[in-house]
Amino acid sequence: MTDDVLIRTSGPIGHISLNRPKAIHALTLDMCHAMSAALSDWAADDAIQAVILDHAEGRGFCAGGDIAFLRDSAINDGGASGRKFFHDEYQLNHQMFTYPKPIVAFMDGITMGGGVGISQPAKFRVATENTRFAMPETGIGLFPDVGGGWYLARLGQRLGQFLALTGARLDGAECLWTGLATHYLDHAMIEDIKQRIHDHPERIAGILAEPAGTPPKARIEANAATIAKHFASDRYEDILASLEAAAEAGDDWAMKERDTLGTKSPQTCKVALRQLAESAQLTDFADNMRMEYRIASRVLTRPDFAEGVRAVIVDKTGDPKWNPATPEEVTDDLLDAIFAPLPDGEEWTPLQG
Repeated sequence: MTDDVLIRTSGPIGHISLNRPKAIHALTLDMCHAMSAALSDWAADDAIQAVILDHAEGRGFCAGGDIAFLRDSAINDGGASGRKFFHDEYQLNHQMFTYPKPIVAFMDGITMGGGVGISQPAKFRVATENTRFAMPETGIGLFPDVGGGWYLARLGQRLGQFLALTGARLDGAECLWTGLATHYLDHAMIEDIKQRIHDHPERIAGILAEPAGTPPKARIEANAATIAKHFASDRYEDILASLEAAAEAGDDWAMKERDTLGTKSPQTCKVALRQLAESAQLTDFADNMRMEYRIASRVLTRPDFAEGVRAVIVDKTGDPKWNPATPEEVTDDLLDAIFAPLPDGEEWTPLQG
């Protein structure tokens, strides 16, 4: 259906390779549809025992969704085509989360946004020395969607809140330490591991656990207690105040994170904190995706998204003018409106069949 994703089978393995290297394999709607169709076919095919998900070439696994397309939708069609993109992308995320056969995602390189959405549902998530994992959406007026609320809310030690607000990048060792990756391999071993999975799909866990060697120490571990302290509250103003107090006392780490948050959309930082808090109370991933679709439907056409993409991605000026401009101006009424149920017939629904 599209050359941007390569789909084939080899013996007992279904193989999906993202193939849009100039865009670091950012997902288009056609790519989501092609992946979903293949997964549906393989779910019903007894000959397929497992699925491998990777990228065909280039320096990243998947840099996210098609942000330029979404911004164009926000500006030119009132968000209609953007909502369609989110709806179907979230169906793919849910399909993978509930998939009856093991999926092995090789997060080899940049894994951000939409790339997180298609790697985190996999039973096996393999990081390498090349992995750069992030949910940087608050910097463009979006929020950590594609299931981000579910995964980040469950990391513990307030690491998810830290990652959601700051957009901090994790390397492969840090992904393993946090649990965002299940295994760590040197990049040079990947092709051999794929072949062994092909030969013994019933032994995936053992094959991934066998490679010798110890991953580098996770740098974020040294800051875990500090993160838990400063990001303890679900109230954004409390987090900012905690960092400010430490920064004024001479804490360089707090100063850096305070300044980082100063570049983010106040609206979507507050959205992210509420999103993670509500997701932590859910027991069904479908309910999480329904919540995230409600948020996406509203945030897509609010001022911060088009402005954030302009400043960060299109013009690259790095000077977004956020609206509302301060955390205090992001009211509970505004948040309630963003999280409110959609009108009848417009809610997100899981893929059927």
